[in-house]
Amino acid sequence: MVKTTVVGSYPVPQWLLGNTSKLVLRDAIAVVLKTQELAGIDVVADGELNRFDPSHPETNGMIDYFVGQMSGIHTKFSLSDIDAFRGDEQLSYRSVPAGVVEAPLGEGTLNLPADYEFTRGLTEQPLKFTCTGPHMLTKVLTDRHYKDRATLAMEIAGVLRAQLSRIGAAVVQLDEANIVGHPEDRPWAAGAINHVLDGIPKGSERAVHICFGNYGGQSVQKGLYRDLMPFLNELHADHLVLEFARRGYDELDAFRDLRPEIAVGLGVIDIKDNGIESPEEIARRLENAQQVLGAGRVAYIHPDCGFWMLQRSVADGKMKAMVAGRNLFEGRG
Repeated sequence: MVKTTVVGSYPVPQWLLGNTSKLVLRDAIAVVLKTQELAGIDVVADGELNRFDPSHPETNGMIDYFVGQMSGIHTKFSLSDIDAFRGDEQLSYRSVPAGVVEAPLGEGTLNLPADYEFTRGLTEQPLKFTCTGPHMLTKVLTDRHYKDRATLAMEIAGVLRAQLSRIGAAVVQLDEANIVGHPEDRPWAAGAINHVLDGIPKGSERAVHICFGNYGGQSVQKGLYRDLMPFLNELHADHLVLEFARRGYDELDAFRDLRPEIAVGLGVIDIKDNGIESPEEIARRLENAQQVLGAGRVAYIHPDCGFWMLQRSVADGKMKAMVAGRNLFEGRG
């Protein structure tokens, strides 16, 4: 059986924009979870609404929610901080850093277990918990303390591991949206990511989401999966969550070289297009993957990335089509 899931984010309900009290947030997350359940999604998520900040509605909290709460990082920048950050050509898509590391890192006020428990009580479905990975967080910071990316990444990994080790979700997913464009970071990125993965409780599936970016409906990174294969094979993951629908499926062949212990999560929904895929199109994409990779190699299907840039009606239609396409592929009634 191929399971359906989401990558994480969901369009922010309009009523949440003006009121982010706990009660209103609870109602919004409950609606997001119920919408996924009604669509037939097997493993649901909170829409990442726990991270929504009305002061920054143009982001979904993938970065700021984490670095803004860790101790040792300040988020007000001097001109020299900005100059140092802009000197890094790998981050030209950002104008300012997410934060500046000025002291040893600590958890600060970050409390991911509380976020999980808040959501866990709102659904009986298997639940996915998502967390931005240490490579991505390292790359958006200016480091004036450790002055070594490998060291900084491992310190971030230590903070995340301590928190995720207390979360018993069906799937715990690390999101990495920078590594695909920078496979040269493999020596230190894999070690930091694995440090987090190794702390995830037994009984939870360990997933790593690899994508090419989704800000303003645009791809941010350029690269090829085949160049990333040595890195992917090092990961202590149970499955990968991969972007394909937007890029096409020509790169599927590279995943013949993926360790058989790591299952494939196949992106079958283009989140950068408002068109809703047909169930037949989803089924064909699954059939093609089975022909290329072999039966049973694809464990999950999902959107390429989060839904947060789309209208709710579009996201909901895409989820329903995805489930119907999986059912068609498997011959379900």
